[in-house]
Amino acid sequence: MFPVGGVEYMLLGAFVSGAVCVLLALVLRARLGVTAWTLAALLWSLVVIGLVTLIPVGGAPGIVPAEGRLATCSWDIGGPAPDGFWIFSGGQRLLNTVIFVPSGVLLSLTATRWRSGWVTVPLGLALLAAYSVGIEKTQLELARIDRACDVTDIIDNVTGAAVGVGVGLVLALVVRPWRLRRDAGRAPNLGT
Repeated sequence: MFPVGGVEYMLLGAFVSGAVCVLLALVLRARLGVTAWTLAALLWSLVVIGLVTLIPVGGAPGIVPAEGRLATCSWDIGGPAPDGFWIFSGGQRLLNTVIFVPSGVLLSLTATRWRSGWVTVPLGLALLAAYSVGIEKTQLELARIDRACDVTDIIDNVTGAAVGVGVGLVLALVVRPWRLRRDAGRAPNLGT
């Protein structure tokens, strides 16, 4: 029997993990500056994705018989629940896309801080895709969480992550939060 489930456990997990990530950012801010906050927020977004995708939505499902679960991932584009969940009226595909956008944005804002950003951002996007695959594999293997493995979810997750990375790269060019820290110690250039 799966012992927990429902939105209240998702929210509790999001709150607790958010508090831990704030503490992490406070510890790292002296060394990393603004990047400590984007890194902590990236980690928190990944935990929230895990909570939303791996905790049963309708409460603890009890026992899900092995013969009642899928033996393989669904390759039917559109998935086993095309109408989606109650959270977004746009359906499951919209939810699966939107949930990865913040992670992509935060990945870009974090990784572009370093000179190796041109390698770190694509590598991070590949790791977000691998995270999505890992979630779907977990959903397939753990019938007790009453979730279904679906290749469409991976496609939608990676699409959301890629959109987020694009938005994050634009924000990184416009905002450049690391400049605030670097320029704070310099006298303003008054054109003299």
